[in-house]
Amino acid sequence: MNDITKVLKGKKILFFSVQTFNLEKEIKNTMEENGALVTYYDERPANNNFTKGIIRLKRDLYQKKIDAYYEKILSEIKNERFDYLYVNRGEVITEDFLKKFIELQPQCERIFFTWDSFKNHSHPTSILKYFHKRFTFDYDDALQYDIGFRPLYFLKKYRKVKTEKNIAPVYDLLFLGTAHSDRYIISNKIADWCSANGLSAFCYYYMHGKAVYFYQKIFDKSFKEFDYKKLSFKSLSTDEIVELYKKSKVILDINHPGQKGLTMRTFESLGAGKKLITTNQEIKKYPFYNPNNILVIDRENFELNREFFETPYEDIPSDLYERSSIKGWLSEIVCNAETDDWKSLMKQFK
Repeated sequence: MNDITKVLKGKKILFFSVQTFNLEKEIKNTMEENGALVTYYDERPANNNFTKGIIRLKRDLYQKKIDAYYEKILSEIKNERFDYLYVNRGEVITEDFLKKFIELQPQCERIFFTWDSFKNHSHPTSILKYFHKRFTFDYDDALQYDIGFRPLYFLKKYRKVKTEKNIAPVYDLLFLGTAHSDRYIISNKIADWCSANGLSAFCYYYMHGKAVYFYQKIFDKSFKEFDYKKLSFKSLSTDEIVELYKKSKVILDINHPGQKGLTMRTFESLGAGKKLITTNQEIKKYPFYNPNNILVIDRENFELNREFFETPYEDIPSDLYERSSIKGWLSEIVCNAETDDWKSLMKQFK
């Protein structure tokens, strides 16, 4: 692994990212811990539910606001000189801004990374051409768009979970996630299986807001199954999640049906040294896949067994563990070439 500190020390980074469970702060902190001077902007003009919704559903109606926001940013940074422009996800940032920024600062190295599939959010495909290096967490998108493939990462706080092995688990199974698609139905069925087999389960369902819930209740058939009393409208902090990981034996991951890239939960379990049950069949292609640690289930007809809960976790190789950390992730997207990615590590299945 490259020494990211030597590369970033004293370098100025212009960093754009949507706000999402404070991950943007973790990325900024990691850059700064390795010597970078970071100027951060939210990709969105505002972070309220209205702004998030209208950008996704009717971006054209909000385009003037978006354009004004990015013109303001250009004005604020006109006297700055950046070594790197880093865009995380690329949900909102405009072509016009990128063109003007490149004209003003052609020397700046431009890096793009997304943790969303292009079929879920296609805007980034229109701006890929403005970056020197482009990476996605979705293996299929990397192949289709001929860009770099780099999975997600775990935050350094999860290392402590791995080292504190003397804590007796309170829960045999832990599920934490935003309430969407069939997640609620699957996790409830698995929690019921745990109860029937003498195992304890804890499920936390996050909902962005009450208005979103009632809208989905009308238009999304899967939401008719939701028990309103089980939903929470407060997102958990990283520290709260880490504490729950410490108390849990196995983590449950239910990926969105339309998404193949591995979730943050996958890498959090890896960092914490916890076993994982997942509906994402793609995980079998990854170099850290170990059936002793990872149980892949069919979301339509799952099969579980007590033995998986009772056998100990087997550590993965230390170099692969470090590559899977946030520092390893940052090192690879900053220091490595776009072609020097994870494609060569993936297992191929016919």
